[in-house]
Amino acid sequence: MVKPKEIWRPLYPFESRWLELGDGLRYHYLDERKGKKTGEAQREVLLMVHGNPTWSFYWRALVSAFRDRYRVVAVDHIGCGLSDKPSEETYEYTLARRIDDLATLVQALDLREITLLGHDWGGAIGMGAACRLEERFKRIVLMNTCTFLSTLCPLRIAACRLPVLGRFGVQGLNLFALAATRMALAPGHRLPKEVRAGLLAPYDSRQNRVAVYQFVRDIPLSENHPSYGTLLAIEENLRLFRRRPVCLIWGMLDWCFSPEFLKRFLQFYPEAEVHRFTDAGHYVVEEAADRIIPILEQFLVK
Repeated sequence: MVKPKEIWRPLYPFESRWLELGDGLRYHYLDERKGKKTGEAQREVLLMVHGNPTWSFYWRALVSAFRDRYRVVAVDHIGCGLSDKPSEETYEYTLARRIDDLATLVQALDLREITLLGHDWGGAIGMGAACRLEERFKRIVLMNTCTFLSTLCPLRIAACRLPVLGRFGVQGLNLFALAATRMALAPGHRLPKEVRAGLLAPYDSRQNRVAVYQFVRDIPLSENHPSYGTLLAIEENLRLFRRRPVCLIWGMLDWCFSPEFLKRFLQFYPEAEVHRFTDAGHYVVEEAADRIIPILEQFLVK
């Protein structure tokens, strides 16, 4: 019997795995290869990298749809999902450290022929790892994200960055994750209660929300920000993938990663395959998975 607080569990029928990082932290990930014998890996990998405040649960429909044909790996960043949630005093919650963690996983699992799927912060983190391990990445799929410097920051996000009030609201009251289950959707759309419960499940205490606040703080809007140089380096290396298949999937009603970000991506990747969902917001996979799956099926044969 599913407990009331775990009504999301049937939506996430995957085997949990953990990679122990060098400092003893456990990095949670899925590694799904349906119907394959132990040790027999599919050649191509779909690497799914989430943003804030989601976790690998966000990718569940795509994991289920593709695990019979591909090796599907979906991570939970440290502080997120089912990964360990250390304090900010014992873990550096920065873009550079996120990239280090993901690159460590890619190398530890010896992932190759990778198609990256990145959403929100997962775009920058994923592209950071791809630029570092370029030879391992075959295709790029980006959804409502940013992998370049920008000064665009909505007021409601800027408010969450305030040192005292921002931390109290985001980490103390969980307002960021709670609001996202409504504001990250197109107007008039609602998540089923079990989906909402799943997105919120890992962030059920102040300590368990440290990463949610730290992600907001880590947005580099000026040159003196610690992550400015990291994001600049990613932007400068986006050219490495101009000759590889790139797919941009966008919820056009996203007020955070608005269509302006999509336009900027097309300056880097003018030949990219583009799919605009005019009836979806930031959580585009939650709203349009049934339409995204056939798009990916066709893109993955390129």
